[in-house]
Amino acid sequence: MTVFSTLCYRACPEAGLRLRAWLRLLLLLAAIWAVPVQSADVEIRNASLNLDEEGFKLSADFDFELSSRLEEAVSHGVVLYFVAEFDMTRSRWYWLDDTVVEHRITYRLSYHALTRQYRLATGALQQNFNTLEDALRVLARLRNVLVADRDLLKPGERYACALRFRLDVSQLPKPFQINAIASRNWNLASDWMRWTYLFTGEVQ
Repeated sequence: MTVFSTLCYRACPEAGLRLRAWLRLLLLLAAIWAVPVQSADVEIRNASLNLDEEGFKLSADFDFELSSRLEEAVSHGVVLYFVAEFDMTRSRWYWLDDTVVEHRITYRLSYHALTRQYRLATGALQQNFNTLEDALRVLARLRNVLVADRDLLKPGERYACALRFRLDVSQLPKPFQINAIASRNWNLASDWMRWTYLFTGEVQ
């Protein structure tokens, strides 16, 4: 009985310390995740899908402003990646919806100290700007981006379209990714904008 009491006296305080340490860690993580993160910093306007001789082309306007932290980061050499995501599905009564289009457009915004210019790149296209405002103005206007071949959709069918625009936080340097978990200053994203597209079969 004496031996058990002695062992418990020695072991229990250590177990209690470990338990308190785990509780403190859990409270810290809960506090971090409880910080409200703004998820609709971008408003999508005038989204449209049109057919021409090449295929289906997407246009939209993104209304947003960079936070002071993001402006400071890009002006000091941090590259920012933005993604416009467009999905199109067709409803099927007998099975899950058919995914017709999954299209991603990635933009790379950077600052070059030697030329003192901002560069906006998407695919092979690169544009240089004297000011950040000019670069963001172009970034905010999505115009006539080919997202699907013209024979992909069936005339008379209705399709569910979804579009969103966001800063790709996963492309940030690791320290900034950690900041993005808890701070709205490092997050920029729209909600999904959804609409129905009826394909008439005619070039618009």
